[in-house]
Amino acid sequence: MRDAQRQSTVDIFLCVLITIAIIAVDRITKIFFSGLLNFGESIPVIDHIFHFTLVHNTGIAFGLFKDQGFVFIIIPIIAIILLIFNIYYYRQNNSFLNRSYIIAFSLILGGAIGNLIDRMTYGYVVDFLDFRIWPVFNIADSAITIGAIVIGWKCIQLSGKK
Repeated sequence: MRDAQRQSTVDIFLCVLITIAIIAVDRITKIFFSGLLNFGESIPVIDHIFHFTLVHNTGIAFGLFKDQGFVFIIIPIIAIILLIFNIYYYRQNNSFLNRSYIIAFSLILGGAIGNLIDRMTYGYVVDFLDFRIWPVFNIADSAITIGAIVIGWKCIQLSGKK
């Protein structure tokens, strides 16, 4: 029982640490690039491949569904509540939730909170990573995407075992 409690404590600590780290790195980079660049301005890092470009995204991921306003504040709040509940539920009920899920949920949670802070503060999300073949995005978007890929991969692995 002690090992399970210790594991649970480590998992909660890991979840909080990753979530806070994603929020912090996301905020720092958004503030930095907002101070460095004017809206729409771009600095090439690798010409025609990777640039830092300041964009204000009023839509969801990759600029879809622009100017829907309040909806994109409510949806992330619901998602954040569900993510926290999911982690809490599995830990409280001693259900199997391995570290890769904890990390993935934490990445998604940190990214969702990071972008929600922007929406509530500015009315848009600050994006600055520009690979020219993909819509401009940010650290929070990257964390959400990586977390979703990990969860998807784990689900595929589990479905193959049945």
